[in-house]
Amino acid sequence: MVAQIQELEAQHWVKTRSSLDPSESTFLIWKGKIYAFIPGEKRQLLFKMLGLSVSRCIPTDESSWDFTSRELTYYLNPQTDEVLSKWENPWTGETVPVIHVANNPVQGKFKGNFPAQVDGDSTTFVFDIFPHYSNPLADDPKFAEYSPNPIYQAAELFKLTVPTADLFNPALSSVSELKLSWDRIGQWLPWMKMGDRPGQLIYSAVGSKVNGLTELPSLLQDEINNRIPLYKKAPKELIDGEDMTSWLYFQKHFEAYLAGEIFPLPQAEEL
Repeated sequence: MVAQIQELEAQHWVKTRSSLDPSESTFLIWKGKIYAFIPGEKRQLLFKMLGLSVSRCIPTDESSWDFTSRELTYYLNPQTDEVLSKWENPWTGETVPVIHVANNPVQGKFKGNFPAQVDGDSTTFVFDIFPHYSNPLADDPKFAEYSPNPIYQAAELFKLTVPTADLFNPALSSVSELKLSWDRIGQWLPWMKMGDRPGQLIYSAVGSKVNGLTELPSLLQDEINNRIPLYKKAPKELIDGEDMTSWLYFQKHFEAYLAGEIFPLPQAEEL
C-alpha cells in the first residue's frame, strides 16, 4: 500500500507534537550523533547527543493553538557518553568550554491544515525546514573567532510517525506513541571557536514521547532535578520576546563562557 497524502486538522498535529490538554506538559526526547562534514576530509564523529523538548499547547480559538516549549540538548563524549564540560578542538588544538543547548522559549502557533502521509495504521508528518536569517553575532568584532558568517543557514528535516487511530480517538488528548526522525545540517556552533573554517555539522537523531519527567533518561532527570528545574514543565503561557537559539544564548552568556562556567547555567523552577 502506498501512503496517501492527506490534509489533517491542526488538532491532529497538536495531539502529535504536544497535547490538547493545556494543563499538561509533554516531553519529547531524542538521541543521536553529530558529525563534522568538511570538504576533502573523511567524516569525523564529534559528539553524541541527548535532548528533550517540554511543551504545552494553549487553545486560542476553535481551531488554533499557541505552542510554547523549552529545549535541552547535551553534547556527549562519543566514546564514554559522558556530558562534556570542555572540548578539545581537533583542528585548532584549543580546549574550549561546551555550551549545551538550553533554549527557553521555543514557540509558535498551530492552525490550519497539516499534510501527512497516512499509511494504514501509521501516519507520518514530514517537515523540511530551511532557516535563513542574519547572524546576530556577525556585526560584533568580539565574536569574529566564533561565528563571523553574516547569514545563519541550516536545514532541519523532521519525520514524526504516530498511530493513525490515536489521531481520531476523541478520548485521547495526546498520541500514545511517537517515533521521531530528525536530521540537521548546520554551521559550526559558536562555542566551538571555528571561525570561518569551511565545513558543517551533520546531526542524525531518533526520538519518542515519554510519559513525564520520571521516564526521561537518567542524565536528563539528574540535570533537571539538580541544576535546571525550570525544565520540569513547559511555560504556563506564551513568553514575550523572540525564540532562544544557541547563537543568542552564546551572545547572552559570553562572559560566563569565557570564565569557563558549567553549562547550562542553573535555572530555578518556575513558580
